[in-house]
Amino acid sequence: MNLPHLIKMANQIGAFFSTMPDRAQAEHDLAAHLKRFWEPRMRRALLEYVEQEGGSELSEIVLVTVKSHAADLQPA
Repeated sequence: MNLPHLIKMANQIGAFFSTMPDRAQAEHDLAAHLKRFWEPRMRRALLEYVEQEGGSELSEIVLVTVKSHAADLQPA
């Protein structure tokens, strides 16, 4: 899995959702987007990156969303 590419994609998606006026809804929708459109190994790699390395290269909205919705983003 190309982690730099995943980080870039996550940040681009986060930039889109960060324009929403309701922050809680934006985080919910961002998590739903990742769950719906990212395959399990992509979500697993993103979760591991945040857990093991802290996610410092992720935008704030993506980092907060991944941390607060980790259980929902876990692959089955």
